[in-house]
Amino acid sequence: MTKRKVEVCFSPELVHLHELENKIVVVVDIFRATSTMIAALGNGVTSITPVADLETCRAMQSKGYVIAGERNGQTAEGFTLGNSPLAYLDGAYTNQKIAMTTTNGTLAIEKSKAGSKEVLIGAFVNLRATAYYLTSQNHDVLIHCAGWKGKFNLEDSLYAGALVSLLEENFEFDCDGAIAMKGLYESNKSDLAGFLAQASHAKRLQNHQIEADIDFCLSLDLFPIIGKLQDQELVAQMIKTK
Repeated sequence: MTKRKVEVCFSPELVHLHELENKIVVVVDIFRATSTMIAALGNGVTSITPVADLETCRAMQSKGYVIAGERNGQTAEGFTLGNSPLAYLDGAYTNQKIAMTTTNGTLAIEKSKAGSKEVLIGAFVNLRATAYYLTSQNHDVLIHCAGWKGKFNLEDSLYAGALVSLLEENFEFDCDGAIAMKGLYESNKSDLAGFLAQASHAKRLQNHQIEADIDFCLSLDLFPIIGKLQDQELVAQMIKTK
C-alpha cells in the first residue's frame, strides 16, 4: 500500500482551504464534544445525532431522543444533558439515541461532510483505535480541529500531533501543521495534563469546576472503538488492534 497523506486543519473557519474530496476527516474537540461522544458510544449509546443549533436539537426530544446541549461550557437551558463524558459512564444511557449540539464540535462535524469519504470523531480516549483504522484504509486523512469559536486551540491541535505521530510510518505529511503538531505532542506527551493546564479552554472549564471531565478527556485508549458518521448519526465500530 502506497503512503497516503495526512494534514491538519486548525479550525472550521479554515476548512474551506482544504480539499475534502475522498478523504477521511477526523473531527476532534477534546474539551469536550468528541471525548463525550466516544464515552457515550463506548458505554452503550445506540447513536449520536450531531445537531448544529439548539432549537433543532431541542425539538428532537419529541422524537424519542435524549437531548444534550452545551454552550460556552455549560448545559443549555432545558436540556437533559450537557457535554460531560462522565454522564455516560456505567451504561447510564445504554440503548438510547442522543441528539447533541455543542459550541464547537458539532459545527466542525457539519463542515466536514461535503465531499469527504468518511467522517470520524477522534479523542485521546480512542486514539490508537482511530490510528489503527486509518492505517487499514487506503485514503488520505484530514484531522479537523474544532478549535474555540473559530480560533486555534491547544488541546485539539495536540491531539492532531498525537494522531500524526502514530500514523507517520504509513503516511506522508501534507502540511507544515502536521509536522509542527507532531513535534509539539512528542515534546509534551509525558505530561499532557500539565502542558494543557495552561490552555485557555481548560481554564474556562476549570472555572465551571469540572476538572474530572478534563482528566477523563486526557485519558488514553479507554475504548477500542471508532466513532463513524453514518446517515447523519454517529455510531460505534469495534476495532481489533492486534
